[in-house]
Amino acid sequence: MTAFAWTDLEVRSALGLRLDLARDGLRFTEISTDTRTLQPGALYLALSGDRFDGHDFVADAVAGGARAVVVSRALPAARDIVTYPVDDTLVALGRLAHHRRMHLDCPVVAITGSSGKTTTKDFLAAALATARRTHATRGNRNNRVGVPLTLLEAPQESEAVVVELGTSEPGEIRALTEIVSPDVGVVTTVGASHLEGLGSVEGVLREKLDLLRVLPKGAKAVVGDEPTSLVEEARRIMPQVRVAGWSNRADERARPTGAEVDAFGRYRFRWHGHVVSVPMPGRHAVANALLALTVADLLGVPAAKAAQGLEGASTAGMRGQTRTIGGLTVLVDCYNANPQSARAALELLEVYGAPNGRAAVLGTMLELGDASARYHDEVLADALARDIDVVLAVGGFAEAAERMATPSDRVLIAEDWRSGYPLLKERLAGEEVVLLKASRGVALEGMLDLLEADFGPDETEEARG
Repeated sequence: MTAFAWTDLEVRSALGLRLDLARDGLRFTEISTDTRTLQPGALYLALSGDRFDGHDFVADAVAGGARAVVVSRALPAARDIVTYPVDDTLVALGRLAHHRRMHLDCPVVAITGSSGKTTTKDFLAAALATARRTHATRGNRNNRVGVPLTLLEAPQESEAVVVELGTSEPGEIRALTEIVSPDVGVVTTVGASHLEGLGSVEGVLREKLDLLRVLPKGAKAVVGDEPTSLVEEARRIMPQVRVAGWSNRADERARPTGAEVDAFGRYRFRWHGHVVSVPMPGRHAVANALLALTVADLLGVPAAKAAQGLEGASTAGMRGQTRTIGGLTVLVDCYNANPQSARAALELLEVYGAPNGRAAVLGTMLELGDASARYHDEVLADALARDIDVVLAVGGFAEAAERMATPSDRVLIAEDWRSGYPLLKERLAGEEVVLLKASRGVALEGMLDLLEADFGPDETEEARG
């Protein structure tokens, strides 16, 4: 396939504009939505959001060297520059990204799920990178802006592209899948997440499985083995779907064999005759690793190379990180939270070697809608059924603790983590294992600074830079 370049003709083709007006010789260095990073020769697309309007920065884009702009309304600042008028610049961004994707001469993988999608994406990118030049979503840019930008930023020499898809309302996965047109679709798991927009776990299942429903002809699919309904519905949509995970619902070649766990919750298992050391603790990390390895196998990466690459994967911040703060071991898992991921984090805390005790700080799980109280009650009950010495229940969990009349010797109650920290501090001798688990909006990672101030510096390598 010939090298792709953004020309006036390509832009018009992507946006459905008149091709007979195309200008010969007009080319663009990039497509940019941010004037702060815009390169000379770029095509600037003016996105609008709740707190900003990119149309207000068209003049800055022109001053920064933009050769043309995509706008949804006429602007004085755009009179002296090539302008592509559209009805909706967000839709236009998706169309440009889809046009670019269709000129990528490599397999594209799309990953979604209620939890584990970012970790699976990181594991897969590392596994593929041992055999292919791989481009993947940075961080968790998985929405209707981040997904198109990931595709637009894919280098010409890419030999594999891995894209993460997120959703908070019906129709988003379908729209994103149509943009990405993946060769392989992955659904990690389905649980109670984004219920305010999706209504119920059944609604989440329908939304996530839209990925499989919209896959192009000839594409392949991989799903996790939890819950059972995910496997059953996925097989109805695509009978040849591969299933990866711990249970007998998973394909025989997509299960771990000889799994062993150390005192720090890290697993080793055998995959197609090769030992895999998962670089992140917890049984859920093994499930994510199995999904990544299964996709790598579908794309022809040798098992030995895939296993080696996965072992060296770097995972996104605040997802299952282990930090050493003074004598404390702190499990930082506060980028996102739903009932499924909270239980996985509690399971990890329970199996983690902790001769000096275990403590869990549980902050509100957001976006659970009318079912929020029930899920907070269930997760708190799960925590109290485990070998955990003390639980600091914050926000929604504090309300759950009051409803459940929890024992005061094991459960500390606080409106937020700032007011709850002194209560926790009194119960820590300085050598315990502490779990921090909450939704991103709680900003529970702020407690790390307080722990450092009282128990010693963060000795974790990435924290020291």
